[in-house]
Amino acid sequence: MIAEVLIAALSLGAVGIVSSARIIKQFERGLIFRFGRTREAIRGPGLTLIVPGVDRLRKVNMQIVTMPIPAQDGITRDNVTVKVDAVVYFNVVDPLRAVVNVQDYLFAVSQVAQTSLRSMIGKSELDDLLSNRERLNQGLEVMIDNPALNWGIHIDRVEIKDVALPDSMKRSMSRQAEAERERRARVITADGELQASHKLAEAAATMADTPTALQLRLLETVVEVAAEKNSTLVLPFPVELLRFLERTSNAEANRPQGTEAPATAEIPAGTPAPPAVESAPERQLLRNIGAVGQQSTDSPRRHYDRNTVDQ
Repeated sequence: MIAEVLIAALSLGAVGIVSSARIIKQFERGLIFRFGRTREAIRGPGLTLIVPGVDRLRKVNMQIVTMPIPAQDGITRDNVTVKVDAVVYFNVVDPLRAVVNVQDYLFAVSQVAQTSLRSMIGKSELDDLLSNRERLNQGLEVMIDNPALNWGIHIDRVEIKDVALPDSMKRSMSRQAEAERERRARVITADGELQASHKLAEAAATMADTPTALQLRLLETVVEVAAEKNSTLVLPFPVELLRFLERTSNAEANRPQGTEAPATAEIPAGTPAPPAVESAPERQLLRNIGAVGQQSTDSPRRHYDRNTVDQ
């Protein structure tokens, strides 16, 4: 009889222990409600015992929660309609306030995040949403963290994921970017032309001081063109020489009729004519023209009147 009583008592004790034992995981904390009132002591991870029928255990997850914020439509400060979505990272730091001060802290954080995101869209410009997200993320984190502190929630970070723009705005931004690239290309080209003009001005000044350099450059150009086996050779002709010939022909045409040419000294027969006086550039020019005439076999030869040039 006594043995049966002992066995029954042991059985009841074992059942009581099993029913009062609770296991709390490493990333959780436990709150004990005794007759509806919370106990100050927060149960840590491991095995814990409660009074069956009197205590109720509430487990709170202490891990960081990743909560996506649905895309919010808004109008920026510069009157552009955008759709922005974000993500919030937070965790519980005070299980007592997270359970007692707010009914559902997950839903509360979600609503605060959505309203804060809309407010941030209205205060920001489109350029800030696209290029200055770090500052916006910090401001959004502060806006969400202020009410969450009273709920025992710590906002770890907030990130803006995507900014959706209307198609018309995308086309406008594409045209703006293309115009900016074209402007930069034109500026670079203009800078190159400016530097080239400076170099050409220096080269022109050097050639003006040394006429022989211009003649050498002309000959070098002729050699380069002739090396390509071309049948046509374009030879530049000095404009000053053409103007000199034009003035000479005009003077001959404007001479009154009956006016004899200036008397010249008679030269005995058999005496060779004296050589015409030539300047150094003219001699070089005539020498170049003669050389080019010999090289051009397909083009007709041009004969230049030396006496006319000397006038």
